Amino acid sequence: MNERNSIIGKIDWVTVLIYFALVLIGWFSIFSARYNEAHPSIFDFTQVYGKQLLWIGASLFAGFLILLIDAKVFNAFSFWVYFFFLAALLIVLAYGKVTKGATSWIDLGHGVKFQPSEFAKMATALALAGYLDRLDVDLQKRKDQLIATLIVLAPMALVLAQNDTGSAIVFVSFIFVLYREGLPGAGWLMVAGVAVILLFIFTLVWSQKVMYIILGALFVLTLTYYLLTKKKHLIRMVAVFAFMFAFVFSVDYAFHKVLQEHQQNRILVMLGKLDDPQGVGYNVHQSKIAIGSGGFCGKGFLQGTQTKYDFVPEQHTDFIFCTIGEEGGFLGTAAVVLLYVGLLLRIVTLAERQKSTFSRVYGYAIAGIIFMHFFINIGMTIGLMPVIGIPLPFLSYGGSSMLAFTIMLAIFVKQDANRVNVL
Repeated sequence: MNERNSIIGKIDWVTVLIYFALVLIGWFSIFSARYNEAHPSIFDFTQVYGKQLLWIGASLFAGFLILLIDAKVFNAFSFWVYFFFLAALLIVLAYGKVTKGATSWIDLGHGVKFQPSEFAKMATALALAGYLDRLDVDLQKRKDQLIATLIVLAPMALVLAQNDTGSAIVFVSFIFVLYREGLPGAGWLMVAGVAVILLFIFTLVWSQKVMYIILGALFVLTLTYYLLTKKKHLIRMVAVFAFMFAFVFSVDYAFHKVLQEHQQNRILVMLGKLDDPQGVGYNVHQSKIAIGSGGFCGKGFLQGTQTKYDFVPEQHTDFIFCTIGEEGGFLGTAAVVLLYVGLLLRIVTLAERQKSTFSRVYGYAIAGIIFMHFFINIGMTIGLMPVIGIPLPFLSYGGSSMLAFTIMLAIFVKQDANRVNVL
């Protein structure tokens, strides 16, 4: 009893309360999005809102068990968990069920499906934290840099092979962890990533003005090197420009030959190059109508017309933010965004006070994962990101997502509660 009381006293209740707030908002939003007058009870387990309650209960039970486990177990078994889910990803490729073009699910029968990619993110966070916690690991060494990179790239490649682009992109968030831990060039790598994305977008939007894009890139690159290096590393600057030059001219080929047709169309819709409100752009078009119709205060719980008449497909999963926007308006969406920002800031703050490298790295890793889901999901519902199909943490309907994110967060809460015992 004393040990249990000790655990309760050390838990960061700010994080826990934000978690509960998001889960409850998600549950009621799912109820509203899939409300059925023939089944008006939110506790009806034949409906998705009732099933979500079961997953919430299972997740809370899993989180409670994690708080009772010795915190050292997660470090000790981090690689076992990592390899287990790598194996699960391989099994999905061989025997997985195809859903919406992606082979991401294992059918367990009786209507229950399991998505290993959701848990693979958590497993990667554990493995990377466990590796960087070793005394002999130094990210200044090439070998350690390579191993840390491979830990992230291996599951990312397997998820990409499942045609689950959205989940694969989330693994990019681990660059924030490596930057925090002092990986040489990680900052420039992030800048380069942003630059490549911008070049890709500019080239698609102004495909007839490629030379202007190249000249603009040359100007920015030259100015950057002049300001930061005082005309040093001229050869490196020339090499980077050569890459940018080749990249710009390869965009058209990559866009039409590498990306699938539905991916091309989603990007074109996002950039305003394709107007197809009844086809590929239908989800986003209806999503923006739903959110915009909410106004400042919203239409009220269960009063959303877009929601009530199922104008937005997948509104209880990937587009759950539409329900909040229509029924809660600007105030509702702002509250949800502030809860996510508060959660992310809290996790980073707690990560910085950890006494072990394992806990700090793991904290930054889950903050990055949650941020990517939050940023991409809300971005696609308001038309700022292409639709790539990833859930909004703690809010979207889905057992794998709810369970994985709860376990992910519970492990960090446990690590933080145990920090005083770390020498």
